[in-house]
Amino acid sequence: MTAYETLQQRFRRLHALSEAAGMLHWDMATMMPAGGAQARTEQLAVLSVTCHELLAAPEMTEIFGAAEQELDGQELDGQKDTWRRANLREMRRRWRHATALDSRLVEAMTKAGKNCEMVWRDARPKSDFAAVLPAMTEVLNLSREAAAAKSEVFGCSLYDALLDQYEPGGASQKIDLIFDELAAFLPNFLSDVLDRQSDKPQPIAVAGPFALDAQESLARKMMQAVGFDFEHGRLDVSLHPFCGGVPDDVRITTRYDSEDFMKALMGVLHETGHALYERGLPQDWRLQPVGEARGMAVHESQSLLIEMQACRSSEFMTFAAPLARDAFSGQGSAWEPANLLAIYNRVKPDFIRVDADEVTYPAHVILRYRLEKALIADEMSLADLPAAWNDGLQELLGITPPDDRLGCLQDIHWYDGAWGYFPTYTLGAMAAAQLFAAAKTAEPEIPADIAKGDFSRLMAWLGENVHGKGSLLSTDELLEQATGKGLDAEIFKAHLTSRYLN
Repeated sequence: MTAYETLQQRFRRLHALSEAAGMLHWDMATMMPAGGAQARTEQLAVLSVTCHELLAAPEMTEIFGAAEQELDGQELDGQKDTWRRANLREMRRRWRHATALDSRLVEAMTKAGKNCEMVWRDARPKSDFAAVLPAMTEVLNLSREAAAAKSEVFGCSLYDALLDQYEPGGASQKIDLIFDELAAFLPNFLSDVLDRQSDKPQPIAVAGPFALDAQESLARKMMQAVGFDFEHGRLDVSLHPFCGGVPDDVRITTRYDSEDFMKALMGVLHETGHALYERGLPQDWRLQPVGEARGMAVHESQSLLIEMQACRSSEFMTFAAPLARDAFSGQGSAWEPANLLAIYNRVKPDFIRVDADEVTYPAHVILRYRLEKALIADEMSLADLPAAWNDGLQELLGITPPDDRLGCLQDIHWYDGAWGYFPTYTLGAMAAAQLFAAAKTAEPEIPADIAKGDFSRLMAWLGENVHGKGSLLSTDELLEQATGKGLDAEIFKAHLTSRYLN
């Protein structure tokens, strides 16, 4: 084999091992009895170390050098050569992340994250931050250690070293500017939206309770309408909704509320967007880095494009309202599309991020981003997190959580070791607005199709312009090719203004 083929083979093995770990994570969150936590933590730690040692092996330096010489010495071979070079670039980026850490730290981080996650699962319902603080402190300290090691390799700040794991090439300096602009825009805009809502008749509430089996049945119908293939995936329940698994076996989870069927439905549609991105990644490059998702900003753009852009539209509600009415034997004007849409798009500052409306959602992300930056930089004590969280939410949305369950304990990310992830949610929301606008310009029939429950034209456009690109392009390059420009906050603002004030 050539050096490049040797790398391909090694990354194919790495990918398969990572997929196996992903399925173990899914099982841990959905099916595993609590008593299996210690054994599962050990399994995941062994897989993490095995993958790390395969990637950071001493011979990899020589193999990378030889592979780059091979590709540089070859004549350009059109599209295939472009993909191979991009694959080598992505291989090298992952290799640099791996070589920054030793196996001891990788194992310790995996075990600490899984242990803390299990403590969090018990502490969140009890609103007991003190119970999780020791385990979370260990996770944070190890994350800082990893950030310090990676920042030396990549020549960037501690936070950017962690951010690059989720958003390749991402820079907090750029995010600061975007988020500061949004933080300045949102308060007055939110006030205007709330004033506009108060001038309109209040939507008629739909009365529960809503049977959980009926909610699941409705969710499955919506997933199939959008394009989810149950031959290659499934829907389950977990404490925190997520999309996991592998492209050929995508696992979606949600959580149901018997008094509000829309929470779970929106969560399912959000995760379906993630799933369809995974399913649409380029088959020819499966099991290679270039064939994986570009990063979490693009990933979140796909979930939020489905949930927020397409499925909070009047066209979608024309399709969905009759199905919802039939699912719950609803009667009267409360179940009319216009009324359900008014409920659906109701703006109200609230405590839970995953249930937040489109206008207030960025504030939730900005808060978490600012807090995790301060914690990684050791500018804030972890013990002060609950108070800082409450103060920040009061500043951004004018509300204060009554307890930590609705405050700093609500998300799994930090407790599981995912530091540097949060800004991708709002970057993704901005990209979603931009991509959906471009899709409708290119294919004007998309809204009419959605009104009939037909997402095929939209998914075809996304497949060609986003899903099928894998990691061939950077995030900015992908957006520029698909929409004609890089990430533009003004497009997101224009979308919010059009939907909520016009």
